[in-house]
Amino acid sequence: MSDVKDKGLAPEGKRRIEWAERDMPVLRSIREEFAKTKPFDGMNFSACLHVTAETANLMRTLKAGGGNVLLVASNPLSTQDDVAASLSVDFGIPTYAIRGEDKETFFNHIEAAIAHDPVITMDDGADLITTIHEKHPGKAANIMGSMEETTTGVIRLRAMAKDGALKIPVVAVNDAKTKNMFDNRYGTGQSTLDGIIRATGALIAGKTVVVAGYGWCGKGFAMRAKGMGAHVIVTEIDSIKALEAVMDGFEVMPMEKAAAKGDIFCTVTGDINVIDRKHFPLLKDGAILSNSGHFDVEINLKALAETAESVTKDVNRNVDEYVINGKRIYLVGEGRLVNLAAAEGHPASVMDMSFATQALASEWVVRNKGKLTPGVYEVDESIEKRVADFKLASMGVSIDTLTDEQKKYLESWTEGT
Repeated sequence: MSDVKDKGLAPEGKRRIEWAERDMPVLRSIREEFAKTKPFDGMNFSACLHVTAETANLMRTLKAGGGNVLLVASNPLSTQDDVAASLSVDFGIPTYAIRGEDKETFFNHIEAAIAHDPVITMDDGADLITTIHEKHPGKAANIMGSMEETTTGVIRLRAMAKDGALKIPVVAVNDAKTKNMFDNRYGTGQSTLDGIIRATGALIAGKTVVVAGYGWCGKGFAMRAKGMGAHVIVTEIDSIKALEAVMDGFEVMPMEKAAAKGDIFCTVTGDINVIDRKHFPLLKDGAILSNSGHFDVEINLKALAETAESVTKDVNRNVDEYVINGKRIYLVGEGRLVNLAAAEGHPASVMDMSFATQALASEWVVRNKGKLTPGVYEVDESIEKRVADFKLASMGVSIDTLTDEQKKYLESWTEGT
């Protein structure tokens, strides 16, 4: 059973899934291995992820490994309806995801994922795990482990662990080097800019772009905006990251000062009200607001609506216009993560690493069944190396290896001047 917009969209979805697969050689090799070893034989998987062509290939990999996989959307505006249809029709994977679904439907779909009685879960934002803990705590005892894909979700789960509320082991896939250094930096950097440009048609060269947050996602977006000729301002609350941004050549200032300077704004912090009520009257006429954090909380949307004299929906596709003090302010993608709300998300080649890490982390959880206590775990180093080695090989890149003499030198403390 599935709940998708239109199963007639399946042929186009299958084409996109197969197109993405061409650029995901690492995940493909893991799928071929899993098809032989069946590490998840007979196990129920519930995944709450962005329903995209790249995610479809991860689901195919888990199914090839013997898993009974069910997928639901982790964001109302990130679903690709044709992909959801194809997963259901062509690959026999129950999928509950409709682009633009309302909040009630969204959580009904999460309930379907929970009713699947998973022994392994995957999350992008931790909505599935938190709903299990809040509404179905008895189900947690049957879950051997979960994978968390995004920064926001890891923040929530670490808070749960700190409070003693987390009842299952969770692998922080987001924190893996093979994820955040590439997916967050290069994937988010490129796809966020793609979403803003698709929605607005804005010329980036010569614009002042304000980036709120200088984590891996903020670094990637700032780098790409600068590369297209923008003057980039960074806002931060972390002095080390702010210092890094300065030394990377960016101007750093508080949002209250940046608000009057920016032409294009993008929040990538994982926190609420980064662009807040006090900032809206300061914005220029024509300012563009966007968010690339997981939840639609980084721009205070309630305050934006209350401050506006008028609101016009869809002045352009995925763009709403708010008029404040006679100035037009443009909100992209309803304040949801712009790279998926207004574009197609990360390129397949970078998701290849993230989802390979997801798949191997799932296998690691199964191998360690019964040994893991509730808490948040880092991705095992052997998985990181394996994914990186696979990716380099697929790109035709080779690296040096240490000689015995070099190994001995590095392991010795007697060598010196």
